[in-house]
Amino acid sequence: LPQCSVLENVLVPTLAENGKAPAGAVERAKQLLDRVGLGHRLTHRPAQLSGGECQRVAVVRALINQPSLILADEPTGALDHSNAESLADLLVELNRDEKVTLIVVTHSTDLAARMGTTHQLQDGTFASNAA
Repeated sequence: LPQCSVLENVLVPTLAENGKAPAGAVERAKQLLDRVGLGHRLTHRPAQLSGGECQRVAVVRALINQPSLILADEPTGALDHSNAESLADLLVELNRDEKVTLIVVTHSTDLAARMGTTHQLQDGTFASNAA
């Protein structure tokens, strides 16, 4: 939402139930934004962000309601190496610590290597590799 700040954009999904963010939502949003390197951009508008920063805001918005399943299509695609690693760390920690199921589609062999099970489609052949 171009008229909203980064923090407000992240909190939008928390408003669905009764129009008010639940207790702790603002703090969780700030913690998640800090984890993806955007803690200093809370009041910025989307037009003031890079493409990679907008992508990280979208990821945090997807995480704010503590989902049990995350479907991520190229979550690190627009990120530099450092930010891609930070986001991968966060996804792996959510899977390990909060038992969040991850389904990640990626061309990044680095990201794929961090997943517990991989499925690869190559030359029309589908293969699975359990880690």
